[in-house]
Amino acid sequence: SMFNLLSKVFSPGEVIDFKQLMKEGAVIIDVRTVNEYQSGHVVKSKNIPLQQLSNQITSLNPHKPIIVCCASGARSGSAKRMLQKAGFENVVNGGGWMQLQNKLQE
Repeated sequence: SMFNLLSKVFSPGEVIDFKQLMKEGAVIIDVRTVNEYQSGHVVKSKNIPLQQLSNQITSLNPHKPIIVCCASGARSGSAKRMLQKAGFENVVNGGGWMQLQNKLQE
C-alpha cells in the first residue's frame, strides 16, 4: 500500500524540524536550474544547480546543516547523496522548495 511505501521512505521519528535547523545556521541549497530558481525560490536559499554541485562542494561549510531542495525532491535526493559521499554528515532533503517554504513559515 501507499502507506507502507511512505513508511519505508520516511522512517518513524524522522520528523525534521526545519526551523530548528535554520536556527543552527543551516544553509538551504536549491539545486534547480538558474531559470527555475529565478521563477521563485525560498528566501535566503542559495542556487547551485545539480550539475555544478560537485564543483562547488568546497565552497560549502561542512560544519553547518545543509538543506537541499528542488522542484519535487528527486534532484535534491541526488544532491544529498553526493554531499554525503563528500563527507557532509548533516544533510537533509527538504524536497520541493514550495513545501519547504511552507514548513519554514508554519
